[in-house]
Amino acid sequence: MTDRTTFPDSRNQRHRFSAVEMTDRTTGTAYPLTPRSRSGPIFLGVDVGTASARAALFNNNGRLLGSANSPIQIWKDGDCVEQSSTDIWHAICTAVRSACSIANIKGDQVVSVGFAATCSLVAIDCDGEPVTVSSTGDSRRNVIMWMDHRAVKQADRINSSKSPVLEYCGGAVSPEMQTPKLLWVKENLKESWTMTFRWMDLSDWLSYRATGDDTRSLCTTVCKWTYLGHAHMQQINEIDSRDMEALGWDDDFWEEIGLGDLVDSHHSKIGRSVAFPGHALGCGLTPDAAKELGLLAGTPVGTSLIDAHAGGVGVLESVPVEPESIEDDEEAICHRMVLVCGTSNCHMAISKTKLFIPGVWGPFWSAMVPEYWLTEGGQSATGALLDYLMENHVASQGLANRAASRSISTFELMNEILEKMHMNEILESMKQQEVGSPFLAALTKDIQVLPDFHGNRSPIADPLSKGVIYGLTIDTSEKQLALLYLATIQGLAYGTRHIIEHCNEKGHKIDTLLACGGLTKNPLFIQEHADITGYPITLPRENESVLLGAAILGAVASKKYPTVRQAMKALNAPGRVVYPSHDPKVKKYHDTKYRIFRDLYEQQLSHRAMLKEALSDV
Repeated sequence: MTDRTTFPDSRNQRHRFSAVEMTDRTTGTAYPLTPRSRSGPIFLGVDVGTASARAALFNNNGRLLGSANSPIQIWKDGDCVEQSSTDIWHAICTAVRSACSIANIKGDQVVSVGFAATCSLVAIDCDGEPVTVSSTGDSRRNVIMWMDHRAVKQADRINSSKSPVLEYCGGAVSPEMQTPKLLWVKENLKESWTMTFRWMDLSDWLSYRATGDDTRSLCTTVCKWTYLGHAHMQQINEIDSRDMEALGWDDDFWEEIGLGDLVDSHHSKIGRSVAFPGHALGCGLTPDAAKELGLLAGTPVGTSLIDAHAGGVGVLESVPVEPESIEDDEEAICHRMVLVCGTSNCHMAISKTKLFIPGVWGPFWSAMVPEYWLTEGGQSATGALLDYLMENHVASQGLANRAASRSISTFELMNEILEKMHMNEILESMKQQEVGSPFLAALTKDIQVLPDFHGNRSPIADPLSKGVIYGLTIDTSEKQLALLYLATIQGLAYGTRHIIEHCNEKGHKIDTLLACGGLTKNPLFIQEHADITGYPITLPRENESVLLGAAILGAVASKKYPTVRQAMKALNAPGRVVYPSHDPKVKKYHDTKYRIFRDLYEQQLSHRAMLKEALSDV
C-alpha cells in the first residue's frame, strides 16, 4: 500500500498506531509526550467516549502537553445499553489527575475546563442522585447510551406525527435521539419517570456536575432533543452570549407525541435556559468538583458539546493558512467536512444558510460553530463494526496473540498481511506477463460489505437496514479475515461517499475533507477513504482533536478568546495530508464497487417487501 501523504508542518512524523489507541479500552493509561512549552495558559479538555473518560491539557498554541484515560463500565442486554453517571464522574476525576501528573502540570496552572461526551441520556432526581433507566431496576444504571436502540417503535410513532419540527432533523428522529428514549421510559418505567427531576444529555450533565449550573448547550438540545435553536437567531450573538430563556421548545410537538408533562414548569426537566457552546457557566468549578478534579474552585467551565461536534471544533480550522479575505474565509469553512472516526462515524459540515437534506440530521443552528448551520451525517457502527467482525472470526484469537507478541495492534498485523498478499499478486502478475500491476484495494474483488450492521443513520435513515457480507466461503484463515477487514473499511468509505454526494446534491459544496478520531491512526483506513471519495484528507497536527475541541470551549469561557471560531483558528493546526490515488484503474474499480454497494441496499428493500407480502397472506 502506498501512503500518499505530505506534511504541511515539518515537525509531524508518520504516526504509528497501537492497540491501545485503536480500541480505547485501557485502564487509566497515560501518554507521555515530548517536552513542550508550559508557559502561558493551560486549557483542560475532558471527553467521555463509549468505553472511557479521557482528559488532556493543551497550551495556547494548541499543543498537547499530556493526556490520560480511565475506563467506564457498560451494561448491554440486546438493544439496551446503559452506563452509570457516578462511574463516569469517578473515571473523569481519575483521568484529569493522571493527565496533570503526566504533563507535570499543577491544578492551579489550569485556567479553564471544557467537556464533551457521547449523546447519552442521564436521569437524576431532585437531589442529583441517579434514577434507574434499566428494566433490571439497578439504581446505578441511570444513563441510556447513545447506541441504545430500545426505542425504535417510539421513534416510528414520533415520525408518524409529521411534525414540522422533524424537518430540522433530516425529516425523522432516530432511536438514538432523546425524544424516543424519553417516551420509552415513560411507557415502560413509570416509577423512574415519576422520580426523575432532570433529564440531561451526558455532556450537559458533566458541566452541571462541575458547576451546579443547569444551563443546556445549544449543541445537545438542538441535535438530540428537537430544540429549535434558530429561535434565538435575532435575539443574541455569540460575543454577547448569556444564558437565554429556552424559547425553542415546540410545546405542541411534545404534547402530540405524548410527552406534554415535560413542558410543565417552564421545561424545567429538559432545560429552561440554553447557551452557545463555550459560554461561561455559573461561577466556574464548585469547591466540591474542584477538589475531586484536583483543580481550583472557580476555574471557568464552558457550555459543552457532543463528542463528535467537539471533534469538529478541534479540527475544522486545521488547514494550511492562505491569504483570504474575510468573505472568502467565511465561504471557505463551508466547503469543508469533518469525519470524526471512532466507535461510530460522524460527518460534520456547516453553512451560513440552512439546508434541508432528507436522511441527514439538521439543519442545526449554532450546534457546533456558533451562528452557523450544521449538517450532521453519520454511520452508527464503524470502529464497533471492525471490532465485531474481528472478535467473531475464528482466526481472530491467533491474530491477536501474534500481534501481542510483537507489541503491535491486530490492525497493523492485518495491514501487513494485506501488503504481503498484494506483493504476491504482483509477483504472480509478473510471472504471467500481464500488463500493469494489481493494486491492493483489488484484493476484495470477490467480497463486498454493506456495513449497516446497526442500521443506516445517513443518508437513508433506515434503522431497520441490515449488514450484508457478499462473497463468503468456508475459508477461516487469517488471510480471509484480512480480506473481510479490508472490504469492511471499503464499505464504510462507500457509505461516506454516499453521504458526501447526497449533501452536495442538496446544496452543500463540500470539496475538502478533514478527519480525526482513533481510526485515523490506521493509514489503510484513511487511504481507502481518500481513494474512494476522491478527496485529499487532512489530518490534524495533534491526535486528540475531540479533547482539543473540548478544551477550546473552556478557553472561550475563560475569555482568552472572544469566540469559538477565533479560538479554533488559534489552536487548530494541520498535520499530514493523505491524497487519493491518481491511478485511473483504482478509480474505475471503486466506482464499480460503489454501484454494487448501492445496489445491495436496494436489493435488501426489495427482499424486505417480498417477505412482508408473503407473510401478510399467512
